[in-house]
Amino acid sequence: MISLLDQQSISDGDVALSSDVGTRALSVVSVKTGFVHRVYERIASVYDLFYGPTLHAGRLETIKRLAIQPADDVLEVGVGTGINAVLYPDDCNVTGIDLSASMLEGARRRMQRHGVRNVRLMQMDAAKLRFPDESFDLVYAPYVISVVPDPVRVVKEMERVCRTGGRIIVLNHFLSEYRPLARIERALSPMTVHVGFKADLDLQAFLSQAELKPVSIEKVNFPRIWSLVTCVKG
Repeated sequence: MISLLDQQSISDGDVALSSDVGTRALSVVSVKTGFVHRVYERIASVYDLFYGPTLHAGRLETIKRLAIQPADDVLEVGVGTGINAVLYPDDCNVTGIDLSASMLEGARRRMQRHGVRNVRLMQMDAAKLRFPDESFDLVYAPYVISVVPDPVRVVKEMERVCRTGGRIIVLNHFLSEYRPLARIERALSPMTVHVGFKADLDLQAFLSQAELKPVSIEKVNFPRIWSLVTCVKG
């Protein structure tokens, strides 16, 4: 995987598409945890402005599709400024984690304004979840998998803390299957990491390397370039 430090991009735009899904790079850039932390500390005050309304249709659609049951224990990975926190039903128990203290502070303020009582917030690295195995009925990662340094490790942790029969759900933008657009996304990715995401995360390579077998993959938002990936822990 190419280091973010030198901001190199893959010279052949078709490398990732032509190589084996089990071994190919998930993105043309890689990031360190410290870099991600600094980015989100920096953009926390403007996050809602840039990523609030533009992605909210997908959040609303996903909350409905989560079909959360009363007393369900839900883990939200990458709770950010708490935009989802005010959308959950009152009769479930939600834990929201985030790496950024500034983002979590924004979430606390939002929850206070809306009187949310069933969501607890914790500062935590998604790749090192401090929860026992099988702690949650539903583990949900909205718009975060293309942010983290190691998406495969994060989803493995999500699966570990999910109860057998529970669901692991990822909402994210992935590399386009339309090759000309994929080339553009790869070219943009070394720049988009500075505003909080990789534009070229490879869905098929991600699923293969994380050993995920989705029960459904649906498109959400407009334009419909974001995918809602639902898996059930067997």
